[in-house]
Amino acid sequence: MNVHFSSRKNDWATPWALFRHWDAVQGPFSLDVCASAENAKCERYFSPEQDGLAHAWDGVCWMNPPYGRAIGRWIGKAAAEVRAGRARRVVCLIPARTDTIWWHEYIMPRGVVHFLRGRVRFEGALYPAPFPSAVVVFT
Repeated sequence: MNVHFSSRKNDWATPWALFRHWDAVQGPFSLDVCASAENAKCERYFSPEQDGLAHAWDGVCWMNPPYGRAIGRWIGKAAAEVRAGRARRVVCLIPARTDTIWWHEYIMPRGVVHFLRGRVRFEGALYPAPFPSAVVVFT
Protein backbone atom coordinates (compact mmCIF):
# COMPACT_ATOMS: atom_id res chain seq x y z
CA MET A 1 0.00 0.00 0.00
CA ASN A 2 1.24 3.47 -0.82
CA VAL A 3 2.48 5.28 2.29
CA HIS A 4 0.37 8.29 1.31
CA PHE A 5 -2.78 6.26 1.93
CA SER A 6 -1.69 4.33 4.99
CA SER A 7 -4.13 3.56 7.77
CA ARG A 8 -2.34 6.08 9.97
CA LYS A 9 -4.14 8.87 8.11
CA ASN A 10 -7.88 9.00 7.59
CA ASP A 11 -8.53 12.65 6.74
CA TRP A 12 -8.05 13.35 3.05
CA ALA A 13 -8.62 16.88 1.76
CA THR A 14 -11.17 17.20 -1.03
CA PRO A 15 -9.66 18.32 -4.35
CA TRP A 16 -10.84 21.85 -5.18
CA ALA A 17 -11.95 20.94 -8.71
CA LEU A 18 -14.17 18.14 -7.41
CA PHE A 19 -15.63 20.40 -4.72
CA ARG A 20 -16.32 23.24 -7.17
CA HIS A 21 -18.15 20.85 -9.50
CA TRP A 22 -20.46 19.60 -6.75
CA ASP A 23 -20.88 23.10 -5.33
CA ALA A 24 -22.16 24.20 -8.76
CA VAL A 25 -24.42 21.14 -9.12
CA GLN A 26 -25.77 20.71 -5.57
CA GLY A 27 -24.76 23.89 -3.71
CA PRO A 28 -23.97 26.46 -2.88
CA PHE A 29 -22.63 24.78 0.22
CA SER A 30 -22.95 26.72 3.45
CA LEU A 31 -21.25 24.32 5.90
CA ASP A 32 -18.34 21.86 5.73
CA VAL A 33 -19.29 19.48 8.52
CA CYS A 34 -15.89 17.88 9.12
CA ALA A 35 -12.84 19.88 8.16
CA SER A 36 -9.81 21.67 9.51
CA ALA A 37 -8.60 25.22 8.98
CA GLU A 38 -6.17 23.80 6.41
CA ASN A 39 -8.68 21.88 4.29
CA ALA A 40 -12.10 23.51 4.84
CA LYS A 41 -14.05 24.08 1.66
CA CYS A 42 -16.62 26.43 3.19
CA GLU A 43 -16.24 29.53 5.30
CA ARG A 44 -18.27 27.78 8.02
CA TYR A 45 -16.95 24.41 9.13
CA PHE A 46 -16.73 22.08 12.11
CA SER A 47 -13.16 21.25 13.09
CA PRO A 48 -12.13 17.98 14.77
CA GLU A 49 -12.05 19.85 18.08
CA GLN A 50 -15.63 21.05 17.57
CA ASP A 51 -16.76 17.55 16.49
CA GLY A 52 -19.43 17.93 13.84
CA LEU A 53 -21.12 14.79 15.14
CA ALA A 54 -22.02 16.70 18.32
CA HIS A 55 -23.75 19.62 16.55
CA ALA A 56 -26.87 20.17 14.48
CA TRP A 57 -26.18 20.78 10.79
CA ASP A 58 -28.03 23.35 8.71
CA GLY A 59 -28.35 24.55 5.15
CA VAL A 60 -26.62 22.73 2.32
CA CYS A 61 -23.69 20.77 3.73
CA TRP A 62 -20.51 19.32 2.29
CA MET A 63 -19.03 16.24 3.97
CA ASN A 64 -15.75 14.48 3.30
CA PRO A 65 -15.65 12.45 6.53
CA PRO A 66 -12.67 10.76 8.15
CA TYR A 67 -12.27 7.43 6.35
CA GLY A 68 -11.64 5.38 9.49
CA ARG A 69 -13.90 3.25 11.65
CA ALA A 70 -16.16 6.19 12.55
CA ILE A 71 -17.28 6.76 8.95
CA GLY A 72 -20.56 4.94 9.58
CA ARG A 73 -21.42 7.43 12.33
CA TRP A 74 -20.83 10.32 9.91
CA ILE A 75 -23.00 8.74 7.21
CA GLY A 76 -25.74 8.05 9.75
CA LYS A 77 -25.57 11.65 10.98
CA ALA A 78 -25.85 12.99 7.41
CA ALA A 79 -28.98 10.93 6.78
CA ALA A 80 -30.47 11.87 10.16
CA GLU A 81 -29.86 15.63 9.79
CA VAL A 82 -31.70 15.69 6.47
CA ARG A 83 -34.49 13.42 7.70
CA ALA A 84 -34.99 15.69 10.74
CA GLY A 85 -35.19 18.77 8.51
CA ARG A 86 -32.17 20.51 10.04
CA ALA A 87 -29.97 20.22 6.94
CA ARG A 88 -31.61 20.81 3.58
CA ARG A 89 -29.10 18.58 1.79
CA VAL A 90 -25.83 16.80 2.63
CA VAL A 91 -23.41 15.90 -0.16
CA CYS A 92 -20.79 13.34 0.86
CA LEU A 93 -17.48 12.36 -0.74
CA ILE A 94 -16.84 8.85 0.51
CA PRO A 95 -15.06 5.62 -0.36
CA ALA A 96 -17.37 3.35 -2.36
CA ARG A 97 -17.52 0.59 0.24
CA THR A 98 -20.69 -1.08 -0.93
CA ASP A 99 -20.07 -4.13 1.25
CA THR A 100 -20.32 -2.28 4.57
CA ILE A 101 -23.17 -2.18 7.05
CA TRP A 102 -23.35 1.64 6.89
CA TRP A 103 -23.69 1.58 3.10
CA HIS A 104 -26.69 -0.74 3.31
CA GLU A 105 -28.23 0.86 6.40
CA TYR A 106 -28.05 4.52 5.35
CA ILE A 107 -27.09 4.96 1.71
CA MET A 108 -29.15 2.27 0.00
CA PRO A 109 -32.51 3.42 1.41
CA ARG A 110 -31.90 7.21 1.50
CA GLY A 111 -28.95 8.35 -0.62
CA VAL A 112 -28.53 9.14 -4.28
CA VAL A 113 -25.22 7.61 -5.35
CA HIS A 114 -22.88 9.00 -7.99
CA PHE A 115 -19.91 6.68 -8.53
CA LEU A 116 -16.82 8.61 -9.56
CA ARG A 117 -14.86 7.52 -12.59
CA GLY A 118 -11.24 6.72 -11.88
CA ARG A 119 -9.60 7.38 -8.54
CA VAL A 120 -9.65 10.65 -6.62
CA ARG A 121 -6.33 12.39 -6.07
CA PHE A 122 -6.85 14.12 -2.75
CA GLU A 123 -5.21 17.49 -2.02
CA GLY A 124 -1.58 17.03 -1.06
CA ALA A 125 -1.43 13.38 -2.16
CA LEU A 126 1.22 12.31 -4.65
CA TYR A 127 -0.92 9.51 -6.06
CA PRO A 128 -4.63 8.79 -6.56
CA ALA A 129 -6.47 6.92 -3.83
CA PRO A 130 -6.15 3.11 -3.89
CA PHE A 131 -9.94 2.80 -3.60
CA PRO A 132 -12.97 3.90 -5.65
CA SER A 133 -15.03 6.83 -4.44
CA ALA A 134 -18.62 8.01 -4.67
CA VAL A 135 -20.52 11.18 -4.02
CA VAL A 136 -23.72 10.47 -2.11
CA VAL A 137 -26.48 13.06 -1.81
CA PHE A 138 -29.00 12.99 1.01
CA THR A 139 -32.08 15.19 0.43
